[in-house]
Amino acid sequence: MSFKKILFGLFAVVLLVFGIWGYKLIWGKPFNIDHFFDRYLVEAALSEPEILTLLGLVDNTFLDFHSHKLTDASPQHTYRGLERDQKYLDLLRRYNREQLSGQKAISYDMMEWLLASNVEGGRWAFHDFPVNQTFGIQSQTPEFMTTNHQIIGKKSAEHYIKRLRAFEAKFDQVRESVNYRAERGVIPPQFVIDHVLREMTAFIGQPAMENPLYVNFAASLSGLEGISEGDAARLLADALSAIEREVTTGYGYLIETFEALHARAGEESGAWTLPDGDAYYRYLTRMHTTLPLTPEEIHQTGLEEVARIKAEMFELFDKIGISGETVAARFAVLDEDPAMFYPDTTGVHDQIIADYTEQIRFLYEATAPLFNRTPRAEVEVRRVPEYSQETAPFAYYNIPAMDGSRPGIFFINLRDITEVTKYGMMTLSAHEAVPGHHFQLALAQEIEGVPVIRQVYPFTAYVEGWALYTEWLLDEIGVYDNDPYGNLGRLQAEMFRAVRLVVDTGIHLKRWTRGEAVSYMHENTGMPLGDIISEIDRYVVMPGQALAYKIGMIHIQNLRTEAEARLGDAFDVAEFHDVILMNGGLPLEILSTVVENYIVQAGG
Repeated sequence: MSFKKILFGLFAVVLLVFGIWGYKLIWGKPFNIDHFFDRYLVEAALSEPEILTLLGLVDNTFLDFHSHKLTDASPQHTYRGLERDQKYLDLLRRYNREQLSGQKAISYDMMEWLLASNVEGGRWAFHDFPVNQTFGIQSQTPEFMTTNHQIIGKKSAEHYIKRLRAFEAKFDQVRESVNYRAERGVIPPQFVIDHVLREMTAFIGQPAMENPLYVNFAASLSGLEGISEGDAARLLADALSAIEREVTTGYGYLIETFEALHARAGEESGAWTLPDGDAYYRYLTRMHTTLPLTPEEIHQTGLEEVARIKAEMFELFDKIGISGETVAARFAVLDEDPAMFYPDTTGVHDQIIADYTEQIRFLYEATAPLFNRTPRAEVEVRRVPEYSQETAPFAYYNIPAMDGSRPGIFFINLRDITEVTKYGMMTLSAHEAVPGHHFQLALAQEIEGVPVIRQVYPFTAYVEGWALYTEWLLDEIGVYDNDPYGNLGRLQAEMFRAVRLVVDTGIHLKRWTRGEAVSYMHENTGMPLGDIISEIDRYVVMPGQALAYKIGMIHIQNLRTEAEARLGDAFDVAEFHDVILMNGGLPLEILSTVVENYIVQAGG
């Protein structure tokens, strides 16, 4: 066992001892505010074995009590979480906030905001769709198994099989949750049901030995030290049996459920179609942006940003000699150039991965003057698993394990190489890896002197706002000075996020049809129609989430503008980035206070 594993194990012992024994003996609030956060984290983590594995805290240690389990997906689990948040919000507010300062005050404010938002959202706790084409349990659970469950020996291999056998119970809980929502008038639109039925049928329709859950397990066992041939054969047979029985049965539950729901589903989509839908969307707007903004304000901001970015795009297009009435028309001309794409040849997928990896190396060097710190964790580029690529996002980032056993992972979807435009690659590398998500999320794990929840909680407006801000940084430091095509890729990415403000509020507030949203996005981004349809369908099942990106970017840019104006020559961009990054994920309202304190302390 490595020294890091021992340290994390000891850390977990402290949490468990104080969380399970000490705090249960105390009526009232914990001894101090730091104990409060530990207590909340322990209680929450004990009910979320998949999150514990994702964080990589105590898997495969002598404290591993969870890595053979999957997280409960029943309605009762949701209610228990809401009760826990209400209990801890009441407990937190018994502390005297005025006596706290520094990081303790930030921690208090962050937790009060989070718990209060969760409690407010309890009114709509069952308005979401746990099975959907973008982030549904039916695709995330196998991806969790193949990506996050580390197989390093016999015990972890046996735990993998136990988790496979838990699929039936978990998916039965999902079935219960889906039906519970349907009884309350929350049914996905027909196109969502069609998506997930195709996906689930295909997943269990392949031979068990070709199922990714088996292929991953067999590959992990191959060459693993300490496992005899006999043990390996037994483990493989057990895994195969679990896939053929429990996994297949679990998916069968959901297939039956959604086949029955199809006749009850409508064609219209949007939060407005749900019970109390308008109030639900206004809550989601505040929750996702972490700012007191209304959908109407955000829609107008989106229209203004689309107009501004379009003007910048047309200026660049004019310089390279491409004309057209719309953004889509001009990108259509650019996309006729074969030099903008990869040829469909043998080994092209490996070449794309290699090129993204080289861009990340370049970005480490190019952005070095902007940062005082870089993460200890490495970042790798990997292909999105083929079993989920048809409905998965084009790219996303997976955080490193806190014990160092797994790097950060930048996943790229290679379902269709014509979707990979060379002019957009540098911007994507910055967003998903360096200095975007990898810098922010991996550095947060290294922050000292704050509760663990401050190191890991991902407020979308902060996380995605930072990633978009870093896209803009590349232009600021001159990466695109001699690359108008790359700059067009950056502007296309920014336009994409600005358009999101318009279409998300259009769908959920103004009752746009899917067709209207697709047309608006296509005209103003020039993205491939297939990508646009996937995006619009994502906004349907994740109301308000897409608002967080551009709103977060604008807010961080505004905070920097304020700091530069008030500090003048004393402004140091690397110090500003320290303030943004080294306080962990925060609601933007609280980040504003943190930056204001920094400006005042720096003499502004």
